[in-house]
Order: sequence, then structure tokens, then C-alpha cells
Amino acid sequence: MNMLTVLLADTTEAAAGFSDTALIAIAAAVAILVAAGAAIAMGIAVGKALESIARQPEADKKISKTLILGLVFIETCIIYALVVAILIIFVM
Repeated sequence: MNMLTVLLADTTEAAAGFSDTALIAIAAAVAILVAAGAAIAMGIAVGKALESIARQPEADKKISKTLILGLVFIETCIIYALVVAILIIFVM
């Protein structure tokens, strides 16, 4: 047996004790945790950008532009996680 087969068998046996509703709730919770982690990352990024602007005020335009681009990527990750959570809850 290869490693993937063993892992899938273990996962199937572990999931056998849970109902479908419980597994859906766990999957949705994981997706929401991803969104929460990304929100924390956004806060850290903004804080670091403000520290950088405080140290080098002449570079504020370049730092702000890079910050906005990074925040857009993080926000996209959050939106995808929330869409996945909604799909898990209402479709599956």
C-alpha cells in the first residue's frame, strides 16, 4: 500500500464516528479560521507599514502602494475562505 491509501483509510476510519453535520461544521469552522488568520495578517501588515512610514516618511507613497496591493491579496484569500464556508454549509 502506498502512503496516500493509508492516510485515506485512517481519515475514513476517524471520520466514521462523526455525523455528516458535524463534519460540515468542522470544515466550515476551518474556513472561518483561515479568514480570521488572514484578518490578523492584515493587522500586522498595516502596523508594519505604519512603522516603515514613521522611519522613512519620504517613502510613504511607495510603502502605501505596496501595502494596498498586499491587502488586496489577503482580502481575496478571506473572500475565498468565506465563499467556501458558505458553500460547505448550504450546498453540502
